[in-house]
Amino acid sequence: MTSRTDCFHCGETLSSDASFPVTYRHTEQPTCCAGCQAVANTIIQSGLDSYYTQRDKPADRAKPLPDELLAQLNLFDDASLQASFVLNIDTDVREAALILEGISCAACIWLNERHIRQLPGVLSASINYSTHRARVRWDERKIQLSTILQAIAAIGYRAQPYDQARQEEGWQKQRKSALFRLWVAGLSMMQVMMFSVPIYMSKAGEIAPQWLSLMHWASLVLTLPVVLYSATPFYVSSWRDLKRRRTGMDLPVAIGVLAAFIASCYSLITGHGEIYFDSVSMFVFLLLTGRYLEMSARRKAGAATERLVKLIPAFAHKIDAQGTVEVTVNSLKTGEQILVKSGETIPVDGIVRQGSGEVSEALLTGESLAIPKTAGMPVTGGTLNLAAPLHIEVSHIGENTRLAAIIRLLDQALAQKPRLALLAEQVSGRFISVLLITAALAWLYWHMHDPIHALPIMVAVLVISCPCALALATPVALTTATGHLAQLGLMIARSPALETLAQITDVMLDKTGTLTHGEPRIQHFIASLATEEKTRTIAASLEAASAHPLARAFSLPGAPLAQDIQTYPGGGLSGVVDGVLYYIGHPEFVNRQCTMRMPDTVRHAEGSLIALASTSEWLGAFSVADTLRADAADAIAALHAAGLRLHLVSGDNNATVQALALNMHIENAVGRATPGDKLAYINTLQQQGRRVLMIGDGVNDAPVLAQADVSMAMGAGVDVAHAAGDMILLNNQLKRLPQALALAKKTRAVIRQNLAWAIIYNLAALPLAVCGLVTPWIASLGMACSSLLVVVNALRLRGKN
Repeated sequence: MTSRTDCFHCGETLSSDASFPVTYRHTEQPTCCAGCQAVANTIIQSGLDSYYTQRDKPADRAKPLPDELLAQLNLFDDASLQASFVLNIDTDVREAALILEGISCAACIWLNERHIRQLPGVLSASINYSTHRARVRWDERKIQLSTILQAIAAIGYRAQPYDQARQEEGWQKQRKSALFRLWVAGLSMMQVMMFSVPIYMSKAGEIAPQWLSLMHWASLVLTLPVVLYSATPFYVSSWRDLKRRRTGMDLPVAIGVLAAFIASCYSLITGHGEIYFDSVSMFVFLLLTGRYLEMSARRKAGAATERLVKLIPAFAHKIDAQGTVEVTVNSLKTGEQILVKSGETIPVDGIVRQGSGEVSEALLTGESLAIPKTAGMPVTGGTLNLAAPLHIEVSHIGENTRLAAIIRLLDQALAQKPRLALLAEQVSGRFISVLLITAALAWLYWHMHDPIHALPIMVAVLVISCPCALALATPVALTTATGHLAQLGLMIARSPALETLAQITDVMLDKTGTLTHGEPRIQHFIASLATEEKTRTIAASLEAASAHPLARAFSLPGAPLAQDIQTYPGGGLSGVVDGVLYYIGHPEFVNRQCTMRMPDTVRHAEGSLIALASTSEWLGAFSVADTLRADAADAIAALHAAGLRLHLVSGDNNATVQALALNMHIENAVGRATPGDKLAYINTLQQQGRRVLMIGDGVNDAPVLAQADVSMAMGAGVDVAHAAGDMILLNNQLKRLPQALALAKKTRAVIRQNLAWAIIYNLAALPLAVCGLVTPWIASLGMACSSLLVVVNALRLRGKN
């Protein structure tokens, strides 16, 4: 909290003529300018005055918004400008991806989230502390985006459309700062050791007192940059935690560094006691080395998810009347055409209008084989054009693309903390308090029995037992595994799903669209009086007017359209082709329309039949069936081998479901199941203590997907199923299912290994340090290695790039 001579909001020193008071909790507080006064009043009047007790450091000085900036904010209401970063959820609801500037601590997150959510018309707001990326959803009828941006600016922050380059710039700045602190500590350590080694190697009295004093003073000067600059992150973090009345990970380190340095200065000035400048510089260097390596490893752990953000290029070749022109992707509009050359990444979702080639979707869905693309086929932004140039018509850009939807799911999943991570955080927070008490008791004991060693033993206790590894054990493993699954084409929508996936006992599958493609195809033709070619052409002409799912099996480009189409619910349809009236549909329906007797070959045929006849003649019939996914059998076999119990529960007719279950060796099968039946089925399993994974794709699967312990929606499924699923199988490849289960179990094993290592390390290191068996520099090495070990162990969960 600031003093009475400092600004209440930003902490700047008040000038003598400053007169901008605010009333905070019934007391008058001074601010330095009208900007800070306005911001403080906005925060207090919004009922968010708790911000001033939660924040770790004063806010940036607030300046009144210039007219130019206000004018710029108003531009963000333009629909064409919003296309790159605003998603149209429905007619009136919008969602924007923003990056917030000015975030310095968790209190800033708290303040911004609540302030934005209080605005009339704002439906939700969430901010990622690690990336400072915000997602805000609002009702366009009640509030405009510019009003939200102005409200954020009114409390002293700046919101901009999310820019990956800006975030990368921030990471590079952080990396360079960490590297420079490490370089200063390393250089200082080497210089200090040049003075310390001769002192250690020489016998008592061998070095003249004046030279010995000079070497100690030189060591002090060389250690100052380490204490005042390199170790600053430890002080800042500790002070931030203390102001929030909690004990953080860096507090023992900060106490250790300052205690050793101050005690050494006291000994140097008074001539009594030990000097530890070499130990201070060495363990700060080792700790910073460990932190830097850990930071780099954590970035590698999250690299798989970050790669998705970077997939979309910034520029595209727009096709216009003069040829092609280079434009920014953000400026493209729906309906325009672009040229994507061979080897280039497709920047938008669209439809191929000219050209044919192959597209790699490996980075997006995990599918390793190239997908052939010809005119009329859809392409997805972020995929790679491998062969010939393609002319693509833009259908979706920015936040409306499929890739943007995937990134939103990742943000949502990584923002949630699983149970184990929360538990580890609570344990490590309490452990710090125990550690501080233990260090104080150790110092007291050794001071009474061996005062010379009291300080180094206390420092060793503080440093060696820091529970950084305990706090890192779970989150870094989950982040790495989530990235690996994304590479396989399986997107985690809710973070706890991975934890639950490792515990399932049963797998419940839908049939159509899950085990099968959900696209009926003609199996064989049953001839009567016409050839297959003629019958197929007439059937295609009639079915082109039908919306029935089976009609897609007869799609035939170039077939003439039938006239006078009439539909007969439950039977089929009729129409005129080349002047002749035909009937197509269920054999019994067709049989009633035709004067000719139904052929025996049709009457006795099995399976789903579509018959075709005129009023006087039978032309033939087609056996139509949905086809099994190519990898379904292998996936089912792998699930059996994993010891899981399988259930096939489908709305299809019972005979078809039972036949498929028998063929696939699925022991439990139920046909003609309504959504209510599926829900009752999974409830029964759960009441028996089973942990169930549900896999489905349709609207009727949404309730049971939500009810399952963990659920997976097929990528080709409907949006409702995606919203209900904990995971989405983007590439619809069932073979990824056993891989995901294996990875979930491996992730659980890695988390347990990390937690076990962290607990054993702390339990073993603490007594050794208390007993005086560990020097401070060995303690810092041990702490750095323990944190690095859990991160490196988690990196084993990474997939191949």
